[in-house]
Amino acid sequence: MSRVRSALAVDLRSLVGMVARIRRGRIWRAVTVAAAALVGAWLGLTLGGQVLTPIGPADVELRVIPSWPGETVVDVAPLGKLAFDTHAAPLRFEASISEIRLAAAEEMFQNPEAIDRIADDIGNDLRRGVIHLFAQAAVAAVLGAGLAALLVFRSWRRAGWSALTALVTFAAAGGLTVATFNPGAIAEPRYTGLLAGAPQVVGSAENVVNRFSEYREQLAGLVGNVSQLYEATSTLPIYEEDDSTIRVLHVSDIHLNPASWNVIDSLREQFRVDLIVDSGDISDRGSAAEDGFVDEIADLEVPYVWVRGNHDSMGTQRAVEAQPNTIVLDGDIQEVGGIVFYGAGDPRFTPDKARDNPANEEVAALGVEQAASIEDADPPVDVAVLHDPLQGQAFSGEVPLVLSGHGHRRWTEMEDTGTRFIVQGSTGGAGLRGLDRGEDQPTPYEASVLYFDTATKRLQAWDNVTLGGLGLTSAQIERHIEDDPDRDITPAPSPPVAPSTPATGRSSSPPASPSPE
Repeated sequence: MSRVRSALAVDLRSLVGMVARIRRGRIWRAVTVAAAALVGAWLGLTLGGQVLTPIGPADVELRVIPSWPGETVVDVAPLGKLAFDTHAAPLRFEASISEIRLAAAEEMFQNPEAIDRIADDIGNDLRRGVIHLFAQAAVAAVLGAGLAALLVFRSWRRAGWSALTALVTFAAAGGLTVATFNPGAIAEPRYTGLLAGAPQVVGSAENVVNRFSEYREQLAGLVGNVSQLYEATSTLPIYEEDDSTIRVLHVSDIHLNPASWNVIDSLREQFRVDLIVDSGDISDRGSAAEDGFVDEIADLEVPYVWVRGNHDSMGTQRAVEAQPNTIVLDGDIQEVGGIVFYGAGDPRFTPDKARDNPANEEVAALGVEQAASIEDADPPVDVAVLHDPLQGQAFSGEVPLVLSGHGHRRWTEMEDTGTRFIVQGSTGGAGLRGLDRGEDQPTPYEASVLYFDTATKRLQAWDNVTLGGLGLTSAQIERHIEDDPDRDITPAPSPPVAPSTPATGRSSSPPASPSPE
């Protein structure tokens, strides 16, 4: 037994000695220096591998980060992203619009010749930006590698070797990018967001490349439209909001369009909204297979107030309720973000043709009962949310504001009672059903940002945001100021009854009363 222990001790000492010799050897030092170089260069590129460069009337952020496989990504918020497999090197190039310079955009609008020059200017600006990006990225990678090695080894010599290794590696990756760059990759882009519909609208990207002059005009038009969107925000009627203003994003009739989540999330971030109100028809058939669509709500990170539409089943409602940030209203009063809401679901479920759905008169009568139920609410209701404006008509004179949807066309009306009705269009561009109508003008994506006073809970102003439907590049913001936000609300003599607005795939006229804006 003692001989076995002695043998094991000898083997262990031999192993320790071998490891010590390896650690003292050149191969070990080279491996550790290379590892420090790669890790440090990666950190350096992540922190410093970006530049902000002017390209046309926009300031564009260019980034380069380690990634496998290599690709080029263009982010055009809030429209979506384009990704291209342009090279084989383990580097990812990203470009995103940081800001539109209004002075340059206005000059372009006032001088038509500037639009003709924009393609050449963009090419020159982009070339300078890429050169600047590569130079700054190389410096960032070298500094990151050198500092990482200095912290690990506390040796200037090894830090120098690590920095040299990072420089050679980055130069090799850059050379591989140039050697494997494939200009034809722009003919096979991957679309996400609103741009996902682009291939079906503009046709083959290869044809776009072959007709470059026509494409250049389309590009100039897109830049002009996006510039106008940014310019519009600087010329809106004045409403002095402050940190106490409650910002509410009103959406409706998403109809299972995944691009809607890109629009909603972009508006949430850009307008810094405190909560979102969805007035129904988030689904299209209300089937169990569609329930997973609503999981995107959880990523919006703000309270999501929702009422059931006539295309939403009770199964859809349960799927929405399962999201951690949702407040589902179905005959309930709830305070959310400082505002007291009342909401109720649509009593109909129209995708089920075998179901005996209520007639318009029954929907209106239900609205009368629901309005009567909140007459003595304490605290009083600030906003009522009903999918169909027909159901919400009875709330005239009971609440200051009624939010609805259903008709896929936005309109608003101030009643003599002091109640304002805001009926939202389709934030999903009428969903997939909007693609098979064969009409010249697709249904636009519509949403509104509502501004409430935190003390009175009254609507002060609202911004109507409209993005052109599938295949269009238009963008528009309209601001409206409430003339008398603290007006009295007086009960109506009798609730008006009007034919319901059918939920077709296209915009339709609102109820006969009130009239559309």
